[in-house]
Amino acid sequence: MNIKGIAKKVWHFIWEDNSVWSWLVNIVLAFVIIKFMVYPGLGLLLGTTHPIVAVVSGSMEHPEPSFDDWWSRECLDSNQKEIYAKYGIDKTMFEGFSYEGGLNKGDIVILRSAKSANIGDIIVFSTSTRVEPIIHRAVQVTKGSSKNSFKTKGDNNCGSADFEQSISEDELIGRALFRIPLLGWIKIGFVELLQLVGLVA
Repeated sequence: MNIKGIAKKVWHFIWEDNSVWSWLVNIVLAFVIIKFMVYPGLGLLLGTTHPIVAVVSGSMEHPEPSFDDWWSRECLDSNQKEIYAKYGIDKTMFEGFSYEGGLNKGDIVILRSAKSANIGDIIVFSTSTRVEPIIHRAVQVTKGSSKNSFKTKGDNNCGSADFEQSISEDELIGRALFRIPLLGWIKIGFVELLQLVGLVA
C-alpha cells in the first residue's frame, strides 16, 4: 500500500470511525494539541507561562447574597470594611475593581501578563510554601527601583497569610483577564479522583 493509501486509512480512522479505539486516539490527540500547541501559543500571546488556571479553593468567594452583606461580614474581631480600610481601600474603590464580586471555586480564569498589575487586580503567583499557584487580590503595591512587590488577600479571607506579605514580580504568573464559570470543576474532579485512588498526594 502506498503512502497516500495509508494516510487515507489513518484519516478515516481518526475522523470518521466510531470505534472505541478511534475515540481514545481522538482524546489523546486533543490532549496533545491543547497541551503542546494551544496552551503554549496562548501563553506566548498573553505573556504568561500559565494562560489558563482553575480556582481550586473558596478563598476568593463572596458567599453572602449581596456585596453590602459581604462588605460588612464579620471576620474574627473585625469585618471586611475595616480590613480593607487598613490598605486605604474603601467601598467605592473596591466596587471599581475587576471581579468585585470575587471568584468561585470551579471557575476557570484566563490570565495575561502581570507586569502592570495594580491594587485591586486579581493576580496569580507561585510560592515555595504551596504546591499550587495562589490566586488572590492585590491590596498593596510597593514600588521598587527596578521591580515592585505585592501584598495580596483572598476576598473571603480575614487577612493575608505569611506567604503573601511580600510577593516579588518574579513570583507573579499573571493577572485575571477573563473568567469562565464552573469549567474548572473538570480539573478539580479529576485531581480529587486521582487523590481518591492514591495516585497523587
